[in-house]
Amino acid sequence: MGEDKTAREINRVTEELFQALPREKKTFTCDNGKEFSSHQELSRKLDVDIYFANPYHSWERGLNEPTNGLLRQFFPKGTNLKIVKPEEVKRVVNLINNRPRKCLDYRTQFEVFYGIGSDSDAIQI
Repeated sequence: MGEDKTAREINRVTEELFQALPREKKTFTCDNGKEFSSHQELSRKLDVDIYFANPYHSWERGLNEPTNGLLRQFFPKGTNLKIVKPEEVKRVVNLINNRPRKCLDYRTQFEVFYGIGSDSDAIQI
């Protein structure tokens, strides 16, 4: 995405990323930045409901804060992410997504999200 954080570019990249997700996706929660000013258009194109977290209510973005903590294990606060190679980011994301989680009965996020395993393993929507 580079440095372009316009609403148009955010929508374009978000649409591209959502194409790889299962059809069961229903919602998208974002912060109140101006880059989401075209959220109605994005909601229509993706066929999802878009929600905004209240300022200073990070818990309303339930997955965001714990994920930041996991990423900080690999990229400590203050790391210049401009010099981190995309391959390294992909490697770290793969490690996190394939880490067994107690809260998922020791399944990985990848297994649960994509419903890998028996039918009862998939998140029911």
